[in-house]
Amino acid sequence: QFQLVESGGGSVQPGGSLRLSCTASGFTLDYYAIGWFRQAPGKEREGVSCISMSGGSTKYADSVKGRFTISRDNAKSTVYLSMDSLKPEDTGVYYCAASYWDAQAMCVMSQYDRWGQGTQVTVSS
Repeated sequence: QFQLVESGGGSVQPGGSLRLSCTASGFTLDYYAIGWFRQAPGKEREGVSCISMSGGSTKYADSVKGRFTISRDNAKSTVYLSMDSLKPEDTGVYYCAASYWDAQAMCVMSQYDRWGQGTQVTVSS
């Protein structure tokens, strides 16, 4: 059964750090680009970062460049999102998703058709 499970969310103060994990089961992660998307209350879901199958290509939203790092360990079927210098505007539910089509990790949401259940990230003082 094709499944993506996110973990690592939580509550932190501004300036803090979190590392999210997205673990795949039921399929071979190597053949898929993986993206992290987030949705804040009352806002549309947006792309945060994506990584190609090999990890050779990555893309970041302008709002997170220099603060977030995406990486993958195909041997562990896991993709990570390291988040530093967190801001209140980073608050939201973070989802990972898989795409067979987004070979260059362009982070086009419509190309991601397998989604996890999401993990909550709250940045507040």
